[in-house]
Amino acid sequence: MDYQCMTDVQAIQAYLAEAAVVAFDFETAPLPPYRSDPKAALDAHRSQIVGISLSVAEDSGIYVPLWHIDGGNANVNSIISFLCDAVWTNPQVIKVAHNLAFESMFLYALGIVLQPPCYDTMAAAQLTLKSRFIFRQLSDCGLKTLVPELLNVELPSFEMVTGGKYFDELPSYAPETVRYACADSDFALRLYHCFNAWFTQYLPEHHSLVETVESPTAVYCGLMKYNGLLMNKSSMIQKQVECMDKLLEVRHKIRDLIGDVDIGANANTQAFKRYLFEDLKLPVLKTTAKSKEAADDQALIMLSEWCTANRPELVPLFELIQEYRKWSKLKTTYIDGYLKHLNPATGRIHPDLLPLATETGRFASRNPNFQNCPRKTNDPVGIRSFIVAPEGHVLVSCDFSQIELRVGAFYCRDDRMLETYRNNGDIHAQTTSVIYRIPYTQAADKQAAGYKERRTIAKNVNFGVFYGLFPRGLQRTLRFKAGLHVSLPECETIIDSLKAGYPLLTHWQEQEKRNTACRHYTETFLGRRRYLPDIRSQDWGKRSFAERCALNTPIQGTAADILKLALGQLLTGLSERPWLKPLLQIHDELVFELPEERIGEAVDFIRGCMEQQPFPAFDVPILAEAAYGTDFGHMTEIDR
Repeated sequence: MDYQCMTDVQAIQAYLAEAAVVAFDFETAPLPPYRSDPKAALDAHRSQIVGISLSVAEDSGIYVPLWHIDGGNANVNSIISFLCDAVWTNPQVIKVAHNLAFESMFLYALGIVLQPPCYDTMAAAQLTLKSRFIFRQLSDCGLKTLVPELLNVELPSFEMVTGGKYFDELPSYAPETVRYACADSDFALRLYHCFNAWFTQYLPEHHSLVETVESPTAVYCGLMKYNGLLMNKSSMIQKQVECMDKLLEVRHKIRDLIGDVDIGANANTQAFKRYLFEDLKLPVLKTTAKSKEAADDQALIMLSEWCTANRPELVPLFELIQEYRKWSKLKTTYIDGYLKHLNPATGRIHPDLLPLATETGRFASRNPNFQNCPRKTNDPVGIRSFIVAPEGHVLVSCDFSQIELRVGAFYCRDDRMLETYRNNGDIHAQTTSVIYRIPYTQAADKQAAGYKERRTIAKNVNFGVFYGLFPRGLQRTLRFKAGLHVSLPECETIIDSLKAGYPLLTHWQEQEKRNTACRHYTETFLGRRRYLPDIRSQDWGKRSFAERCALNTPIQGTAADILKLALGQLLTGLSERPWLKPLLQIHDELVFELPEERIGEAVDFIRGCMEQQPFPAFDVPILAEAAYGTDFGHMTEIDR
């Protein structure tokens, strides 16, 4: 292998020689204040780029040392400036990296927003099949895992090469140092060619997804992770104490009713279950997957309802348990959990955003999970208010309005749905009109009798029936999520009325299920594939679930693709707007931090990226609702 160490800009320029595809990789090490924390090397706020490797051909690579302790480094400013223009922002060069979010985060720390075209081989790996029906998971996609499996080459581990040292402690020109660094970019380039060949043969649509959707998204994730979320730590600690006081108060009330039964942190212990089902001899109304007595929230609601009719003296116990669980979750998951992830260098939380962690292509997040951040309507603590803007700045949120229902209308081509959206109408009012057979004006009238309950039902029907919800499932959803008791015959009537009012919806659903059964897979409009082999199962439960996935994936997955396409559009404009900082993606919502005086300019730009036609065939208007505030819990809507 022709691996070399270079420090001269002209020599590096000659190596690149106007290559159309350049793979690159960074070696990093902690800054002096953080040398005691090995994980700091992965944090762009607590470490720096020690060296850069680049590769333009198989078996070839160069290593450019920047901050090795032994000296012999290239001029950092000259190298970064040259590579910024020649590679990272060059529209003529495809930039390849394995885990592009990591590299883009470190570039962003230098003030550089990596620009498309780009290619993340880690994203590509997750869009290839590991077996006949299963795509690779993130845990299967490390470079040291993929290279032996796909290229039959064993790569040495980081620990094997460094011997417990940081990378900047290695001799910059030593063959082992250069070989290890160059291999990362060389084999990223080989994987680029390997995956593209696979896509060409088996799944061409996924090739396009990697290049136009997932790789720009990976870059955007690096930017969000670097910026992080500024947290009001003093408020969190104050609320932590209040939650603990509330928990103790509720716990004492529960103890007065049941004595010293151990209920644990979430009232789901075996001791508590024994008390319910053996001591109190309450009926088992729900079981777990292992056929044990269930005591989750849904089971407790069912028990509470049973007790209302049969043992009313026990109803206060269930009310207290639900309250105890609510406060326990708020404290442990959101306050304690968030405090644990505060970065000591920034005072911010920098969650991992995972754009390929779900089978539909929707985001997930971890460390911590901000996708489940409670809305203020169900949050007496005000968790979202912990996320704040620095002085002189604001948070701006832009949220797709009913994007999944719009995608559903696009798929099923129902005239009434399409007309509603094209005329900027209210789809929930339209559905209320359809299922209750009342005029649209009455359905949209907030002062009309029964407005709130009818609209709640219409919302749940809209989101549920698109995904093949059965009457019993609708009844359960309304009961446990909306607190509405609607009989099974009423639910059947509601669903039948909706299908009669939107006749092409049922036609599309049946056709989609038939197509999926024939192919064993469903896909989004851009070709993101999901295999559903159980759709032909003789087991009704498995087949039913697969059929619901067959309806869910095209809609939810296409909505996810539309959001990711918007991220790519945003990416191209962020270099000109260094004051606009992406912070978070949560469901269909994007959150930014910016100077207060730039609100109008920012919202126009963000909306422009989100609302543009995502692909030529999509003919349903897209709307993004914007809001701003100094904390995420108190946002003021921005009119158009």
